[in-house]
Amino acid sequence: MTHDPGPAFRALHVPGDPFILANAWDIGSAKMLAALGAPAIATSSAAHAFTLGRPDMGHVTRDEALSHASDLVSALSVPVSGDFENGFGEAPETCAETVRLACEVGLAGISIEDTALPADTPYPADIAVERIRAAASACRALPRDFILVARADGVMNGQYDLAEAIRRIQAYEAAGADCVYIPMPPNFNDLATICAATALPVNALAAGPFANHDRTAFAKAGVARISIGSALARVTHRAIFDAASQMYEDGIFTSLTHSISGTKVDKLLIK
Repeated sequence: MTHDPGPAFRALHVPGDPFILANAWDIGSAKMLAALGAPAIATSSAAHAFTLGRPDMGHVTRDEALSHASDLVSALSVPVSGDFENGFGEAPETCAETVRLACEVGLAGISIEDTALPADTPYPADIAVERIRAAASACRALPRDFILVARADGVMNGQYDLAEAIRRIQAYEAAGADCVYIPMPPNFNDLATICAATALPVNALAAGPFANHDRTAFAKAGVARISIGSALARVTHRAIFDAASQMYEDGIFTSLTHSISGTKVDKLLIK
């Protein structure tokens, strides 16, 4: 591709002045979010899996993720980042190949986590670091800028503590990552500890109890990027669940009145 979304995407990552990286699940949601002001869009492995009728955690193939990402890239003028789970394989060489393929479809970057999917157990720390080292090396060999986010998911998955997660992101920094991410640390105040532990931009997840904090609070902690994961997709699934439960259990349709007009959606999609 001739356009390089990397520099614009990299410039958004400012510690203490976080941008909101909206995670979309199809072209329509991505275009709406961009029209509403999203400076960049990310895929969500869980939200994408839901659209395929599958659960999260390793049930989407690399080819499917690349095709999905390519669709969003083609539909948008803002940078797109890929939530690429564990890089779609254990071997460092597989992670490196995933980086190269992601660049080819026009992504501005990807994230790679340290979970041995479809299990929720983490890779041993030395293997996790080698995977990021290989991915980072592949990034540096690309013909354009590309942002690699290294994730330490063991806290969220209940597999290791915050101290181990911090050791891992520090090792990922040394291995060449561009940004680090510990989803859902034990409490919000831990975000400041995480940001102080690395010189790299830190991604934080606005989901669950963390969604009760505003952008200013994330900024004060030193966060550079706020993603929403599958949270927005699950809001839409909650709407489906509530409306359908009301219809099929009680024969009532009033939930359908809490909607947005088709005309307003149309205007957002053609911006």
